[in-house]
Amino acid sequence: MSAATLPDTEEVWRWLSEVPDPEIPVITITELGIIRDVDYEGDTLVVTVTPTYSGCPATSMINLQIEEKLREKGVEKIRLKRQLSPAWTTDWIAEEAREKLRAYGIAPPIDGTAAQGGNDVLKGRIARMTGENLTVPCPRCGSADTTRVSQFGSTPCKAAYQCRDCLEPFDYFKCI
Repeated sequence: MSAATLPDTEEVWRWLSEVPDPEIPVITITELGIIRDVDYEGDTLVVTVTPTYSGCPATSMINLQIEEKLREKGVEKIRLKRQLSPAWTTDWIAEEAREKLRAYGIAPPIDGTAAQGGNDVLKGRIARMTGENLTVPCPRCGSADTTRVSQFGSTPCKAAYQCRDCLEPFDYFKCI
């Protein structure tokens, strides 16, 4: 692709909105909020990615999917830039993605419970991060009568819960 035929960044954002999250394929990486910026440095397309957390095992797969999608669209010069600050937060998950999570059987993060920076009291931050004392509605029946079974769910970013009404187990996307 020559510099004169480089796709505009809005088009690149549209392409990236087609890339599913490898761990939760019903949402895309843009809906998850991990794509922070798309820009050019000369004729090199730079995509800035903030992983959900620094040890996320899906990061390599996400980077591969981004490169594959962009190469499929004819982009030859690509640089993926990893940005760790500000740290990703579940507040960045798009509202439509939260609904998709719920429909898929995963309880989305509860608004206002993400552990933000600043001077949070450590105990309060840990409680929000671990889901302690949270009422997590069941994504299947909507009941608030649920219990956390384990701090760790099917992936490190989820906790395992069970509904006491419908008895179904489900994952809760932990607030980070």
